[in-house]
Amino acid sequence: MSRSLAAGAGYVLTGLRWLPKAGLRGFVAMPLLINTVLFGAGIWWSTGQFERFDQYVEGLLPTWLAWLHWLLWPLFILTALVVLVYTFTVVANLIAAPFNGMLAERVERLATPDTPRPAAALNWKELALSPLAEVRKLLYFIGWAIPLVVLSFVPVINAIAPVLWALFSAWMLALEYADYPLGNRGLNFREQRRFLRRHWPLTLGFGGMTLLLTLIPVLNFLVMPAAVIGATLMWVREAPDAG
Repeated sequence: MSRSLAAGAGYVLTGLRWLPKAGLRGFVAMPLLINTVLFGAGIWWSTGQFERFDQYVEGLLPTWLAWLHWLLWPLFILTALVVLVYTFTVVANLIAAPFNGMLAERVERLATPDTPRPAAALNWKELALSPLAEVRKLLYFIGWAIPLVVLSFVPVINAIAPVLWALFSAWMLALEYADYPLGNRGLNFREQRRFLRRHWPLTLGFGGMTLLLTLIPVLNFLVMPAAVIGATLMWVREAPDAG
């Protein structure tokens, strides 16, 4: 198996190239629409909140401490941006989870056409329960995010808070999208975390590129279906026996 961060990142880009692929367009359309609406709303809302908060902070600081505004504001912006990006990603995946699961299954069939499988069937029970898996991931995220928020306010340590948030978000995004192909193979949430830790270079490379694309206007609307496709291709090719 490739142990390269670059290889993991490359699968996200491969997912982008697969978006218009014949046989996937119908499965891509709904996640793409959901992601576009939610990210568009998120960008509009967060921009307004940032502007109001900026004015509030400027009003609190005395004139002789005005320089702190320019020193701390970039750190705050980067931290808040990473948190908001992942928060909206979680919400988008919570809504789109049933469609993403079907997209992952379709990608695996196209990637390994010679592998025998039972006839595809729409499992309404799995579709109904898939949002519960997203809630489980959200609780896991909150459990780790709370200590990171606390560290963000500790002097000296808060200088590296954006880096910690970026690494944590990369891990969570990789975990988020690996759930679809690995969940289709029967791995539960705890087993998925153990599996991804064993293959951490691929995992962080994939999550890091996914995070980067979510910060780029226009491309961020395409990230969710592209990441589902990329994660499926990555684990089908790099760990075909997983699960």
